[in-house]
Amino acid sequence: MDAPPPSIASSSSLPAQRLDAAGRARVDVRAIIALAVPFAANSSIQAILNLTDTWFIGRISTSALAAIAAIHWPVIACIALFGGVGLAGQTLVAQSFGGRRLKRASQAGWMSAWAALVVVPVFWFIAMNGNALLNPFGLAPDVQSLAVQFWEPRMMGAPLGVALWGMVGFFNGIGRPKISFMVEALVCLSNAVFAPLFIFKLDLGIAGAAWATNCAQGLGLLVAVGIFISPRLNRMFHSRLMWRPRVSKLGAQLKLGLPMGMLIAADVLGFAMFQLMQVHLGTVDGAATQIVMMLTSISFMPAIGIAMAGTTLVGQSIGMGDRAWARRIGNSIIVMCMTYMGSIGLLLGLTAPWLIPTFVADNDPQALAVIQLGATLMWVAAAYQLFDGLNFACSFSLRGAGDATVPAICVLLLSWLIFVPLAHALSFEPGRGWVDGLPQFGLGALGGWLAALTYIILISFVLLLRWRSRAWERIRLR
Repeated sequence: MDAPPPSIASSSSLPAQRLDAAGRARVDVRAIIALAVPFAANSSIQAILNLTDTWFIGRISTSALAAIAAIHWPVIACIALFGGVGLAGQTLVAQSFGGRRLKRASQAGWMSAWAALVVVPVFWFIAMNGNALLNPFGLAPDVQSLAVQFWEPRMMGAPLGVALWGMVGFFNGIGRPKISFMVEALVCLSNAVFAPLFIFKLDLGIAGAAWATNCAQGLGLLVAVGIFISPRLNRMFHSRLMWRPRVSKLGAQLKLGLPMGMLIAADVLGFAMFQLMQVHLGTVDGAATQIVMMLTSISFMPAIGIAMAGTTLVGQSIGMGDRAWARRIGNSIIVMCMTYMGSIGLLLGLTAPWLIPTFVADNDPQALAVIQLGATLMWVAAAYQLFDGLNFACSFSLRGAGDATVPAICVLLLSWLIFVPLAHALSFEPGRGWVDGLPQFGLGALGGWLAALTYIILISFVLLLRWRSRAWERIRLR
């Protein structure tokens, strides 16, 4: 078998390992950062893609913007829930690569593509039932009509994105995130080209934005597959030979991917409800929450990059048969994520009085109220950042170990049995909420953010306990 390509493990036998002067094994932080930077860049590209869509849709009408705001979170949740099979690819590839089972690594890449094909009927069924999904929210008829126009083609093209996740997951799993970055950058740039063409030139309106994204992801998938089966990678991984579907392998990938997707979907939908509550409270609460949420997102991308590096390195270490080193890598990822996000949170809290005014108009009569509330919320969000770093690190490290089901159940229960009801109870005054049976304390947006902080503290410690229990060490993926 050919030697594997150079990964994050320099001259050492284990990923991100270096030996000190005394010959003791140390975690190579610089190597982790080198792997994390392209991961963070990939996440940033996705944010840019979403921003590009929003900008072009804003040129259509205000109603179109309202429609995309209404449908944005459900789109992400559905793709995550049924597209987790693509996310599972990185875990399987990393473990296979670490174990020097290079054919198995390329097979896992192909299984992601086959898994995307399996979920096509699910996405098409969802696409045809957009109105049924949106009816309970009482949207204005014109807004709902536009939302469904976007929803249908976006869901129909979602399997392309799932397959792309699988291909990108292969490159991430073998420690080649620069290839992933190149592919994602192509998707972002082509989307910017396709969007005005479909929206305005072909006069497809908001549906054109969805078709532009689908076409951009389809192009990215073709390029990714081309690289995957290129002569160099084929010599190394026999990628041209491992394309045939295997029911047992496909079933294992679906079994691993569904809880991964459920974890993301449960969390995303919980926060979607949280933000809808803050908007329902009033303009000031909704505006302040949106500004704080946007500013805190600054800390997400690098932290996600570090956490994704943890997925790859933990998976590779397990594949090499050294679960003790996988545990050590995960512990280092936890420290790095918490240090970074805690520092950024403190910086945002200190600079909030100067940052927040830049997002409101000087002549807005409610500007002062938004600034004052936003500055208060930012300190709650600063504490939130610290624990979210712990949440990211534990979640992604567990993902690298193939431990998905228990974390998904924990997130689902804590999000919908604690976070959403607590946000409702703390945010609304009596008689002004959505559900009258719950106690209501009327703390406004501050109450909602305190609920979010409580939730993220709980979930981060639950996942930390799961990581430290070492139950994941008993998981064996095939």
